[in-house]
Amino acid sequence: MNCQKCRTPLKLDSSLQYLNPAAFDLLVGSTGHSNDQATSTSRVPYPHERKDLYNQVTQDATSPVFKRAIPAARQAFGPQPAVAASTKAGLKDNPAMSFVMLTDSQVVPPQHTLDGNEETRKKQGSRVAHSTANEASNEPKQTLSHQIESTTRLFEILSSHSDIDHPVCAECTDLLLSQLQSRLSASTKERDAYIAFLKTINNTIPSSSEISKAQASLTSSKAAEAKAFSELLALEKEKAALDDEVATLEAESLALDEEEQAFWRSRNAFALTLSTLQDDRDALNAAYDHDAQQLERLELTNVYNDTFCIYHDGPFATINGLRLGRLPPQLNVDWSEINAAWGTAALLLATVAEKLGFSFRGYRIKPMGSTSRIEKIEQGSSASRQSTSGRVTNFASNPNTHQEPQQPKITALDLFSSGDLPLGRMLLHRRLDAGMVAFLECLRQLCDFVEQSSHRIPHNSNLPVIDRGSPASDAKVAKLKVPYSITKDKIGDPEKPDLIASIKLGVSQDEAWTRACKYTLTCCKFLLACASNVGWVGQRM
Repeated sequence: MNCQKCRTPLKLDSSLQYLNPAAFDLLVGSTGHSNDQATSTSRVPYPHERKDLYNQVTQDATSPVFKRAIPAARQAFGPQPAVAASTKAGLKDNPAMSFVMLTDSQVVPPQHTLDGNEETRKKQGSRVAHSTANEASNEPKQTLSHQIESTTRLFEILSSHSDIDHPVCAECTDLLLSQLQSRLSASTKERDAYIAFLKTINNTIPSSSEISKAQASLTSSKAAEAKAFSELLALEKEKAALDDEVATLEAESLALDEEEQAFWRSRNAFALTLSTLQDDRDALNAAYDHDAQQLERLELTNVYNDTFCIYHDGPFATINGLRLGRLPPQLNVDWSEINAAWGTAALLLATVAEKLGFSFRGYRIKPMGSTSRIEKIEQGSSASRQSTSGRVTNFASNPNTHQEPQQPKITALDLFSSGDLPLGRMLLHRRLDAGMVAFLECLRQLCDFVEQSSHRIPHNSNLPVIDRGSPASDAKVAKLKVPYSITKDKIGDPEKPDLIASIKLGVSQDEAWTRACKYTLTCCKFLLACASNVGWVGQRM
């Protein structure tokens, strides 16, 4: 057995486990007749009208959706084989039955309510039951299945006679008692409130004088009502006249609304046309502003500065983000980056020379990225002396042979290196040193060309100038000055001899060589500014 509230397993009292038929009938009979006795002895707590209404409703009510089914009781005392078949059918229909198979001797017919005509048979059956009970008193105790069935039926009968499902544990019983106590207190308060209200009504019965005053007040109120009704009729007539006037005014208003709609339609059409024209005008103005800004941006664009960006990164000079110089071991730059920087500088020098229409004397720059070279062109006696020794024999054997014109000797000088080794540093970088010296010589020739040529400098130019002349209409004539002087393989400021450095890596230390590279790129930036901002009027040399 489980509690029907909290589903907690329960242990039943021993008095409920071994109930004889007399005790079972006594419990069932007490629960069935208790309400009738209470009803007969106590006063009916509701009026007869409500009772009549209840009877009428119950007669018209349909069958309930769910109805509690109470299985028939079964007695274990005395065999009754005549009703064994009906008992088996009742056992199959009971869902609360156990699955324990019972013999026919343990099956008894269910109890039925007997009328007055069957009282004699009831008395005879009770006598037989008592005699059978006396005979079975010496038999062993009831079986477990019968105990469970009788206990279950007892709890079902108790549940059918109350609003509480049985069995219930002690804790749930306490909770039910507290709930019922609260409902009792609420009902008591409600009863007291009804009693107080009834007393108040009984105490407020009006007297004869109050009744006469109420009648006089009623008479005056009826007179006022009649007067107000007459005024209401007059107002209704006036309202009808006003309604006619309102109808006339509404017709005029409709005519004015139509005229207003026609006006707004024409006005909206005009506003739409005006908005379209304004949108076209705004689009043209926006396109004009965009084109003007684009033209201004293009006029201010310097392709040379965008192509060759010369800046610095700490102690290093950079061209297009490539560092030129070395400071091992803390700031060691890879040779691939140095070779790429020299290739970009060679491309810059060749581009500026082509822009200014200048040709290098004795050199030709070949910008080829990280493997750029400078070709040294030797003409005249130096080239002839090297080839004379090989031709003397042929000329002596054949004096009539004409001497062919001498071809210039071209020597390729590298502007790149494959690496740095601690031993043989001077021999390893000999080809790179020759290429850097040739680059410095080409830079010097182009700087001399810029200084010696006539040019015009804009007012907003930031180029270093010397000896400005008289002002002209839109510019001033001036002479440019290279930031650092170049002498063979050395570059620097003549006023600061301590800072003059050699471009040869085999001779200079890494710090001096890095400073020389920085001075070199500074002069390249000077030439880049000349090519960008100066309008040349001189002729080619």
